[in-house]
Amino acid sequence: MGWPELLIIALIAVVLFGAGRLADIGKGLGQGIKHFKKGLKEAEEVGKDDEEVAPKKLPEKKEA
Repeated sequence: MGWPELLIIALIAVVLFGAGRLADIGKGLGQGIKHFKKGLKEAEEVGKDDEEVAPKKLPEKKEA
């Protein structure tokens, strides 16, 4: 896809939704991505805390 195709798609989007609506959609999308990244970061921190509290168990050796 080149610049002419992207320009046509952008013009169609402006005609369908209007410039104000597109700004709202972009803002909502940006906030959604921001919250998603924040959630991933918090999940990683919780995972690290869990590993520090309860370290992984090593497999027990079986004697024959």
